[in-house]
Amino acid sequence: MIDDPAFYLAAIPAVLIFGISKGGFGGGLGIAAVPLMAIVVSPARAAGILLPLLVLMDLIGLFAYRRHWDRRVVKVMLPGALLGILIGGLAFGYLDDDVVRVVLGLIAVGFTADYFLRDKSRIAARPQRRVAGAFWGCVAGFTSTIAHAGGPPANIYLLPLKLDKSIFVGTMVVLFSAVNAAKIVPYASLGLFDAANLTTSLVLAPVAAIGMLAGIWLHGKVDQLLFYRLCYVFVLLTGLKLVYDGLT
Repeated sequence: MIDDPAFYLAAIPAVLIFGISKGGFGGGLGIAAVPLMAIVVSPARAAGILLPLLVLMDLIGLFAYRRHWDRRVVKVMLPGALLGILIGGLAFGYLDDDVVRVVLGLIAVGFTADYFLRDKSRIAARPQRRVAGAFWGCVAGFTSTIAHAGGPPANIYLLPLKLDKSIFVGTMVVLFSAVNAAKIVPYASLGLFDAANLTTSLVLAPVAAIGMLAGIWLHGKVDQLLFYRLCYVFVLLTGLKLVYDGLT
């Protein structure tokens, strides 16, 4: 396993943030995990260590939100997400990660800027659209495969639907449980599950569980209006972070 103390100074906060965000707020801030860990290890290795932890978080989330998710949304987004995983697996290591970060970050910033600048009284819940759901599902699957960054694209489709907050988080949990399970195949073929990575994941597993449970607890303490405002803020922050990372 990795035995560098500097790695754990970055990895423990990264995994906690990912767990809290995923368990309570739909996973938007999870985008920070790979860049934090990439300070001390390669992005590919960080992604390989994180995936088993995400699967553990998914199992906890599936139990917590088993009765709170929208089947129609998952049905619309999942086929596109699987296509995105296939494209991401084939492109892994070949694409310029910085270009992907900047493009995704600008989309996220534009999306949230539109929300905060418009008159809130005129923003009605958007109906589900199959083409849009499939598209953003594909983008989410792709960016999730490249850097576990599927939250912002999925949020761009889901947030305007104005689902109940628990349905929103539960739908994200179910969708990304399938996405993360599907990512095991390309990650294994890319050699990201070596003994050192898996052992390091095992050491960090309690941190992942604590983060997820803390997120679930916080979810119950936040009212619906504040919850959605926080989600939009998280998408904005992650978008700015992506642009910054890509440019620097």
